[in-house]
Amino acid sequence: MRFGILGSGSRGNTALIECGRTLLMLDSGFSARETAMRFERHDRSPDKLSAILITHEHGDHCRGVASCARRFGVPVWMTAGTFSALKGQFDADADIRLINPHESFAVGDIEVHPFPVPHDAREPCQFVFTDGDTRFGFLTDIGSITAHVVEMLSECDALVLECNHDARMLRDGPYTPSLKARIAGEHGHLENGVAARLLSQIASPRLRYVAAAHLSETNNTPALARAALAKAMDCEPEWIDVAEQDEGLAFYNVSQVWV
Repeated sequence: MRFGILGSGSRGNTALIECGRTLLMLDSGFSARETAMRFERHDRSPDKLSAILITHEHGDHCRGVASCARRFGVPVWMTAGTFSALKGQFDADADIRLINPHESFAVGDIEVHPFPVPHDAREPCQFVFTDGDTRFGFLTDIGSITAHVVEMLSECDALVLECNHDARMLRDGPYTPSLKARIAGEHGHLENGVAARLLSQIASPRLRYVAAAHLSETNNTPALARAALAKAMDCEPEWIDVAEQDEGLAFYNVSQVWV
């Protein structure tokens, strides 16, 4: 099982997870044209795409979903709450698959384990992916940590984890008080220190790869995110990858984390 990130941040989010003949696209934050360009940049073809999974209805995660579903001819999986916010965007014949965020399902060679998260959307969820041998966790757009989140992300071999903002940079930054309160709230986004505390709770000998994602370009830096997660993992900051807004993150083979 491998994954790559086409882009991560407030201007758009999309990741790819592949195993065998299955290629999943997690979120669709870019136009169909831009998505196709980013596929090519990562040496992948949207013609091989099996399905699109949507975490929630915020534009940076779904602004391209209707056009991508139409252009690439694939089904879209999402919760009923997310669909209620997006249904007006889809063609009448769009292939929409509704998921229960507490029930696992399979798409081709990949087993998908959704789980609900506290975020200011109608029915947001995040995911753990497995091929039966390795587990890959993906967690962004969450304001606070729950026991269920900790349980779901335990025993992962690789993890992409939101490090949206640094508390001091957000506090002293240019955003309005209301926007600062939303970001820092229990249904907002993860601060570096909170992400590090979560990581310290779920770290195990199996967890051999961690990447920080969804960094704010205004209220965070890669160095701060790396330092926070590295402290939690007791490793060098260079060991922590960072998904970038424009370049994303190159494909990583989760099955090789033990090598």
